[in-house]
Amino acid sequence: MRPASAPEDSLQIQLGTIALFCKAAELKSFTAAARVLGLTPAAVSRAVGRLEDRLGVKLLRRTTRSMQLTDDGQLYFAQCRAALGQIDDVEKTITGQHTQARGLLRISLPSTYAHYRLLPRLPAFRDRYPEVELELHVSNRNIDFVEEGYDVAIRQGQPPDSRLVARQLEEARIGVYASPGYLQRHGVPQDLDVLQDATRHTLLPFLMSSTGRMRPWLFQRDGQPVEILPRSTVQTSEDPLGVVTLARAGMGLVQTTQWIADAHPGELIEVLPALAGRTRSFYLLYPHNRNLATRVRVLVDFLCG
Repeated sequence: MRPASAPEDSLQIQLGTIALFCKAAELKSFTAAARVLGLTPAAVSRAVGRLEDRLGVKLLRRTTRSMQLTDDGQLYFAQCRAALGQIDDVEKTITGQHTQARGLLRISLPSTYAHYRLLPRLPAFRDRYPEVELELHVSNRNIDFVEEGYDVAIRQGQPPDSRLVARQLEEARIGVYASPGYLQRHGVPQDLDVLQDATRHTLLPFLMSSTGRMRPWLFQRDGQPVEILPRSTVQTSEDPLGVVTLARAGMGLVQTTQWIADAHPGELIEVLPALAGRTRSFYLLYPHNRNLATRVRVLVDFLCG
């Protein structure tokens, strides 16, 4: 008989304990995890305690009313949940059981693309793959796939990180827009010089959180690319939809994608169309992985197919 301390037995025990921890962290309750797994709350608690002792860190912050992940616990949970998911996916693939996409799919996406492009399409995706659980992180900050455990992200521009697969979703045409009321009060700009005249027009720039700088406005004149830095007494950061809302309310001019303007017919009128034509690229990103989870693969096919 193989000794109880054999390495493979030790590894199996560790994987089981990690699975218990992940379920407790996911449900934020030892009792709920125990109910799902057919164990007692005490058994789950002891297993997590042994895991914390082995690691030498606290993973969960417990009170009589709640249970929260510590910073170390959040990192450990994200990594372990992703690893357990990959093991499950590989086992189902090689045993021929992986015929249906299922499981948790974590997506990070910026607010503009979320509200105007992806979210309206997700009901059709959910109808097609009802066993896929969706966790949507709508934010304009960059995420760390490894540390935060996301499956896919949508971002503007192709990333320099060679560890990520980048699939282009679209080239989004951009233009300058204002409300009818604003144009009636201030006039329609006819060239870039008038556009930048602060005594005549208010521009609504967006401050990029990644660099702390103004996002340049992009134009095309005589077939050549032109950029200006929109300076203004009004600045918006974090959420680029803020400048769109200000423009719709009549505060000034905004440069945004055509599909955002088209979603507000009659509220935003394009100006300087002869200088338009530039685009912004949007990409679907996910880590390189030979054994790509079925739930990720079907989303990639759904969006890029």
